[in-house]
Amino acid sequence: MNIFITGSNGFVGSHLKKYLLQHCKYLLFTPSSKELDLSNEQAVDTYILENQIDIIVHTANRGGGRDTVDMKSVTEYNLRIFFNIAKHETNVKKIISFGSGAEYGKHKPIINAKEDDYLRALPLDEYGFYKSITSHYIERSPNIVQLRIFGAYGEYENYRYKFISNAIIKNLLHLPITINKNVYFDYIYIDDLVKMIDFFIHHDVREKIYNVTTGTKVDLITLSNLVNEVSDFQSEIKVINEGLNNEYTSNNERLLKELGDFQFTSHKNAIAKMRCYFQENLENLDIQTIKKDPYLKAIDTMWKGK
Repeated sequence: MNIFITGSNGFVGSHLKKYLLQHCKYLLFTPSSKELDLSNEQAVDTYILENQIDIIVHTANRGGGRDTVDMKSVTEYNLRIFFNIAKHETNVKKIISFGSGAEYGKHKPIINAKEDDYLRALPLDEYGFYKSITSHYIERSPNIVQLRIFGAYGEYENYRYKFISNAIIKNLLHLPITINKNVYFDYIYIDDLVKMIDFFIHHDVREKIYNVTTGTKVDLITLSNLVNEVSDFQSEIKVINEGLNNEYTSNNERLLKELGDFQFTSHKNAIAKMRCYFQENLENLDIQTIKKDPYLKAIDTMWKGK
């Protein structure tokens, strides 16, 4: 079977590529953006047809992070890529696409959200709006499944602003862990997420959209305490603003009906594993950015729209 992974050098794509190479005997097609411009419709057409692709796992996109808050034309760019892929749903066995909890509108609390709740209102920000459009399309598509991520974390993520990695590295450097404002998230460890993706590659499922989450909320202070718990150094935990920011959690009952008995990695075990990884690679990291923390307050404005 020929599997085409878009965004294979990104966070989810790189982990998925590594997992499939270790566990499956498939022919993987993982071109870089220099090798294949996904916004070029003709180039994508040629690539998919000439390589006789069976399954497309579409992880590529831009935006949605604190480092891309000033990015222009997020919606148009990502939709061009998405529809260049989606047009081939009749040429392949299956397309797996990725949504975001941002589809529910992160300008307001998102609490135990079910998959269809995104239909209640449109997001104000460009990234969430783009993801919402893809879900609306996929609802009517015969051959695409949307896996909606709320907060995936793990090795290879952008540690400069991704909270859990950032906190681990600050602890390794004996720095305080700083929280702009405490908030509840529905975080899932990347090793669990790629196992779920593998399940969707191998199985036909009943629904079009799934929250690929743990369904269990955890706040940033608790995660910071876990970072300290697996370490030999106790970082000070600083919270700049009191109270709670908008919750960002989901209902994953639909997912569990498909997966059955799935064992999630505990946050403590995941953080311990990540700590080993970052400790081994500490000298290659951008320590100056970690110390300056330029992305700390970007979360205050990035979901409020134009």
